[in-house]
Parts: sequence; C-alpha cells; structure tokens
Amino acid sequence: MKRSTLLSLDAFAKTEEDVRVRTRAGGLITLSCILTTLFLLVNEWRQFNSVVTRPQLVVDRDRHAKLELNMDVTFPSMPCDLVNLDIMDDSGELQLDILDAGFTMTRLDGEGRPVGDTTELHVGGNSDGNTPVNDDPNYCGPCYGAKDQSQNENLAQEDKVCCQDCDTVRSAYLEKGWAFFDGKNVEQCEREGYVSKINEHLNEGCRIKGSAQINRIQGNLHFAPGKPYQNTYGHFHDTSLYEKTPNLNFNHIINHLSFGKPIQSHHKLLDNDKRHGGAIVATSPLDGRQVFPDRATQFHQFSYFAKIVPTRYEYLDNVVIETAQFSATYHSRPLIGGRDKDHPNTLHARGGIPGLFVFFEMSPLKVINKEQHGQTWSGFILNCITSIGGVLAVGTVMDKLFYKAQRSIWGKKSQ
Repeated sequence: MKRSTLLSLDAFAKTEEDVRVRTRAGGLITLSCILTTLFLLVNEWRQFNSVVTRPQLVVDRDRHAKLELNMDVTFPSMPCDLVNLDIMDDSGELQLDILDAGFTMTRLDGEGRPVGDTTELHVGGNSDGNTPVNDDPNYCGPCYGAKDQSQNENLAQEDKVCCQDCDTVRSAYLEKGWAFFDGKNVEQCEREGYVSKINEHLNEGCRIKGSAQINRIQGNLHFAPGKPYQNTYGHFHDTSLYEKTPNLNFNHIINHLSFGKPIQSHHKLLDNDKRHGGAIVATSPLDGRQVFPDRATQFHQFSYFAKIVPTRYEYLDNVVIETAQFSATYHSRPLIGGRDKDHPNTLHARGGIPGLFVFFEMSPLKVINKEQHGQTWSGFILNCITSIGGVLAVGTVMDKLFYKAQRSIWGKKSQ
C-alpha cells in the first residue's frame, strides 16, 4: 500500500493508548484548565455582546451653528421685576433683556416658595396685560426732560413728542443715562401701578428657567439689575433702584446649567436600554452650586469662566446628538475694589456691574463619542482560540513539571 504524502505533514503525532501515563495530578490540572477555559470564554462572550463608547478628537467644523444654552437659576434676594439677562459675544452680537423670550420666571417668598401666579410684572402694564390709558384724545404724556417737548405747542397731535406710558418714559431716561429708580412721581407709572407693584416685590426672590441660542465663539451671559442699554461708551444697566435697596444681592443657586442638547432624553427614549449603560454622559459641573457668602454681597460680581468643548454622540441606532461638555472656575470680587481681606497682596479692580456673570470660551476641537460593539466576530473567534490554546499550553507545562517532580520524589524514596 502506497504511503500517503499527508502523513509527513501531520503536526499532531499520536501516541499509543498503552504507553500513556495518567496521574491524579494530571486529572486535577485538566479540571482546572476546563474551568479556566469556560470562565475565559464566558467573559469573551460578554465582551462581544457589550457596547462601548470610543472617543475621537477632531477639528470642529460646525462653528457656524448655534449652541443651545439651558439654565435654571434661583436668586433668593432678587425680585423678578428687577433682574435681567443679557448675552454678548466677541462678534458684537447682543441679546439684551431676553427673559421674555424662552424663559419663565417664578416669584419666590423669603422661604423660597412660589408666590402669586406665573405672570410677572411687565413695565408698561399690569400683570393681567391691561394697560390703563388716558382717554383724552389730546393727551400728550410728559417725558420729564428726557426728550425735547418744547416745540409741541406748535405741532399737530400726531407730530408731538410724547411719552404715553411708563415704558416710554423709562426708555427715554435710559437714552439719557438718567436714574429711573422705581418710577415714583412719574404720572404714567403711577397710573399703571408699576410703582406700587415693584415696591411690593422688593423683598421677593426669583427663579429663572429656560433656554437660549448662543454663537460658538467667546462671550458672556450675565444676570444684572435694571434695564440694560447700550451706547457709544459701552454696555450699562440702570442700577439705581438696586443701589437704593440694601437688602438686594445676587446670592444664587445654580439648579442647572448646560450647553447643547441633553443626551439623557435619548436614554429615556430607549427605556434605559442596558446596552447604553457604558456611554459617557456629559456632566453639568455647576449643578446644585449654592453661593451665599458671609460678608455683605450687594455690590459684588460673581463670575464663572466656562471652557466649552463641543461634543457629538453617535449611537448604534443611528441617532446623533450634538451637545457640549464644559468645565468652570469661579471668582468673585467687590465692586469697590481694594485689597482682598483673605489675600492682602491681591488687589481687586474698581467698578463694574453687580450680578452673576458666565464667561464662556469655545474649544476649536470637538469630541466625537461613537458607540460600537465591544468586539467583531473575527476578534471574538480569535480570542476564543487564543484562550483555549493558552490554557492548554500552560496546563501541559504544569503537568510535565508535576510529573517529573513526582518521579523524582518516588525515586529518592525507593533508594
């Protein structure tokens, strides 16, 4: 019979059953190898079925797109009638007094509980939206020197310079840079009930919640007292009433502050699918922060400096969420300037606007967190084969060592 050429290629030479030596130590090592192999295979299977999030750093090419700002801030010692929110950036774009668009304000009593209804006082009318007006068709409201009305006597009614309501008088004062205070003795404000209401609310707090859109460049957002105005000299607020009322300050609680869309909504949409348990969640490091300094803080500026990193989450179900992560540092200073009481060598600049400021700066890079399976099929099979082969190789070496040691001991005893 012709010898097959495949016999010379057989790398797995067999031994006869009669010449094999079986030992108890070999049996124990075999059981250990089987258990170890099963344990490794189960771990490989779990890893194969797991979902991991792998980050990738790229240049942000979506800098033209707007970024969503979400916030929920409580001011225990600032009435809703007096606080305003402005957003400014280095492009020169200004969003002034935006609390009436996209935000809700809740009045709070001294214990932090909501009071009244959700409708806040708006200058120029009552809280129910009905503005008391003068029924006289020839009525021309005075501007109290804020506008030139000296030529009104020679003009027709429709051409006269008039201030018909409280908001018009207040705007005229702002254009002049005059202090408006609470509008006392201004006939239009007294008629509309603005004076009495704003004085009634001076001992209240305010909770502000909502969202806005910001450009992906450097800028700041700030809560400050009084109506804002912009002129050739810069950005200002009418802080006259705030300065007149010593119990007001910008001590605050940041219930929530984030940039971009919340990714938690996607987890809820998927009913908290376990395969998303390992995903990286964007944190909001300032959530729950409370600032109540021991010293008088009426003329203080509280500042946060946020470094924002645009972030994209790509899920296995083809859902893509554009959001952002950020880190923040805190600083406060008295507006009167001077030396720091805790650090005598530190000098504070004098001037500024009291309030809560968040200075933000965008990173030019973007983090892409992509969801992927832990292993591919080929990787899973390769790891299984490697695990089996490795355990068998180690078991073979241990069996030979134990067998030689056993023979050596028996040999000495027989002498």
